[in-house]
Amino acid sequence: MDFQEDLEQSLVVLARGGLILYPTDTIWGIGCDATNGEAVARIYGLKRRAETKSMIVLVGGERDVLRYTAGVDLGLFAYLKTVVKPTTVIYGGAIGLAPNLLGEDGSVGMRIVQDAFCRHLVKRLRKPLVSTSANISGQAAPGWFGEIDPAIIKGVDYVVRFRQDDTRRAEASAVIKWGRDGQVEVIRP
Repeated sequence: MDFQEDLEQSLVVLARGGLILYPTDTIWGIGCDATNGEAVARIYGLKRRAETKSMIVLVGGERDVLRYTAGVDLGLFAYLKTVVKPTTVIYGGAIGLAPNLLGEDGSVGMRIVQDAFCRHLVKRLRKPLVSTSANISGQAAPGWFGEIDPAIIKGVDYVVRFRQDDTRRAEASAVIKWGRDGQVEVIRP
């Protein structure tokens, strides 16, 4: 599980506003610094996706969620410790992220990542990382690296080599919205 070179190369690319193609705790994703609006716009262009469709952000822990969102019910963190499947939460009141990354209501989908490569990447970057499926908008999300459209591979600045040979079919994360009363609204199981 040696991903040190991929980690270093990814950090260089992300620091200069570039895009990476990388494995996550769910499916392969296209990523950039979530605070860099120009990099976020490049992802929308590469995916041929309308900027009105928000994208998921990966963070390293609860502290990051609290830093980039306002008014989080701390009971949510206890709930997240009980889920088995990687779960993205839609938070209202996003703070400090690229405006073109947010939903029309100022919300953001954020996931505390568990995958070792992604955790190291986010912690070393010290910023949230965009994670959107590695596909052209309207196409199916790839289940493994071999299903990624060549246009996506050519359109990023760095392709992580780690886990490219993994043929285990990956699934997208669950998506929930946490109500103020602690009620969970399942957006995607």
